[in-house]
Amino acid sequence: MKELAIALVGDFDDTVPAHQGIPPSIDLAAEDLKIKVTATWLGTDKVKDTDLSLFDGIWCVPKTPYVDPEGALTAIRYARENLLPFLGTCGGFQHVVVEYARNVIGWSDAAHGESSPNANRQVISELSCALIETTETINLFPKSQLARIYDTQSIQEGYRCRYGLNNHFREALLQGPLVAAADDDTTEIRAVELTIHPFFIATLFQPERAALSGKRSPLINAFINACAQNQGLSGK
Repeated sequence: MKELAIALVGDFDDTVPAHQGIPPSIDLAAEDLKIKVTATWLGTDKVKDTDLSLFDGIWCVPKTPYVDPEGALTAIRYARENLLPFLGTCGGFQHVVVEYARNVIGWSDAAHGESSPNANRQVISELSCALIETTETINLFPKSQLARIYDTQSIQEGYRCRYGLNNHFREALLQGPLVAAADDDTTEIRAVELTIHPFFIATLFQPERAALSGKRSPLINAFINACAQNQGLSGK
């Protein structure tokens, strides 16, 4: 198998724990799957000048506000429309919701409350309780792809997040094909997935943090495996 190429869409900061955890999480997955993976950090302001077809998968990573939110939205839309394996974590989750609201639902004014605090339609808004450097229990919905990946309906994952899905828009946004895949004891949504896509999952939690203590993430393994399958299907 040829080497896999993964785009890490976000603005790299080596002080961010999630960014520290991403390379080893990919390495652990590559080791388990016995494949070679090259992950390229792609700044959000560089997306517009990058040929995304060169990648076997896109991971939209934490740390917002992004330098260029439109760049992140462009990468998410490309993955969604071209059936390219996609993983979004934390900020990636937030921008998946914005991209879907704008380009599928048709809400051109859909906004992220962090970067557009005065917007009328903030599909992403401040959480009722910020999740900063905390580990929480997450309930995976039965029959979801996420539950199949973890092979359980309850997991614990780490967070560093202040913004999430605005519950006011939840029903309109998540009727399908984008659907909720997990919540927590607050019943607020913590993960979504696209049912008409081979692999398109976004989580508010940060599974990459597991690698900081040498643990493997079933979700990241599944993402890298989907990228490998995509390479075989696409003939790259």
